[in-house]
Amino acid sequence: MFGRLRPLFGGGGRLLAVVAVAAAVALGVGAGRGSASGGVLKVRLGGDAVSTRVVVDLDRSVKGQIVGADPRRVVLSLPGVDAPGALQGRGTGLVSAWSVERAGGAARINLSLSRDAVVKRRFLLPPGDGVDVYRYVVDLEARPGSQPRVAAAAPATVQTRASAVAADPRPRSTRRVVVIDPGHGGKDPGAHGAAAREKDVTLAAARELKVRLERTGRYRVVMTRESDVYIPLETRVAQARRAEAELFISIHADAGDSASLRGASVYTLSEQGSDRAARHVLNGENWVRDVNLPGRDASVNRILLDLTQRATRNRSAAFARVLLERIGDRTALLQRSHRDAGFVVLLAPDVPAVLLEMGFLTNPDDERALNDPKRRARLMDGVGDAIDAYFEHESRYAAVSSGQ
Repeated sequence: MFGRLRPLFGGGGRLLAVVAVAAAVALGVGAGRGSASGGVLKVRLGGDAVSTRVVVDLDRSVKGQIVGADPRRVVLSLPGVDAPGALQGRGTGLVSAWSVERAGGAARINLSLSRDAVVKRRFLLPPGDGVDVYRYVVDLEARPGSQPRVAAAAPATVQTRASAVAADPRPRSTRRVVVIDPGHGGKDPGAHGAAAREKDVTLAAARELKVRLERTGRYRVVMTRESDVYIPLETRVAQARRAEAELFISIHADAGDSASLRGASVYTLSEQGSDRAARHVLNGENWVRDVNLPGRDASVNRILLDLTQRATRNRSAAFARVLLERIGDRTALLQRSHRDAGFVVLLAPDVPAVLLEMGFLTNPDDERALNDPKRRARLMDGVGDAIDAYFEHESRYAAVSSGQ
C-alpha cells in the first residue's frame, strides 16, 4: 500500500533552477547559442582529470559516430547537424580544448585531451522534463596509470571505433540485472484485506516473477527479501545499487476507503522526489554515497547529477508505459494508472525504478485475484513480458545512440 511508504519530498528549490544558472556561470565553458538554423547550440563540460562529461546541446535528434579516437584526441561526428559559426573553447578536466566544425555534411566535435583517456559511454537524451533541446552526452575516463601530458608526444595510432568506445564502464555478463522488491515484511504487514496481508501477497508475487524471469536465462534476479523479514526502505535502494541493477521493481498491493475502488497502477519518481534525491546524493548519505560525480565543484556535480537523474526518470517512465500495456489485459487498471510520487524505493538516481500496485486488497475482486496463485502468476507473466520488451527496446536504443 503506497500510503505506508515514506515519501521523501517537499521543500527546497528545483534542481532545474540550479542547472540553468550553473551551466552558464559555474562551468564557464559553454559556447553561446548559434543561429536559429544551427544544429549545435552549446557545448558544456564538467568533471576532473579522472572523469569528464561533455554535453552537446542540439536542436534535433542525431545518430552520432566516433570517427577518430586516440589517447590524446576524440572526434565525434554528428551527421546532418549544422555547425553555425566557429565554436571553440578551453576545456576542463580531461579536455584541454574543444572545437566544432562542419565537415562532410556533419558537425564534428573535436576534443583535445590533457592525458590518455577513452570514451567510457555516450548517449542521446531527448527533450523532456522541462528541457527543450536534445543533449548528446560523452563521458571520458582517464586510462589507468596515465599521467597528464607536459610535453608534446608522438602521434598515437588511431584506434578503431569498436575498441575506443565502451558502452558501459561496468563489466557485465550477458544477463540483465533486475531487482525485485516485495513490499513491506516482518513487523510491517502493509495493507489488510478480508483474508490477506500485503506483505504475504507481495512476497508470493515476487517469487513468481523471479521464476518467470530466471526461466528465460536472460536475467540475474536479486530479491530485496526472500522471507517474512523487515528491510528498511533505504537498505532496499542500497541493495539495488550494490547489485548494479538495470531495473528495480517494488511490488505492492493497495488499500482504499471504498470497497468499490479497484485496479492496478504504477508509480514512478516525481520531480519533487528527484530534487530530494539530489540533496541526499550531494550530502553524501551512505545509501547513495557512491554515485559517480567526477566534478569537485558543487555546481558542476549538480549538473552532472541532473543529467543522470533525467536519463533514469525517462527510462523509468518508458518501462511504466510498457508495464501498463502488458498487464492491462490481465487485470483491471485504476483510471489514472500511471502516477508519480516521492517514495523512498524510487529514489536511486541511477537505477530505473517503478512501484507496482497490483490491485486493492480492500476490494473483494482484487483480493480474490491476488490470493489466487494462477491469476497472480498470470499477472506476473505480464510483468515479465514487459521486462522483456523494455530491455529489447533498450538494446535497440543503445545501438542507435552509439552509432552501431
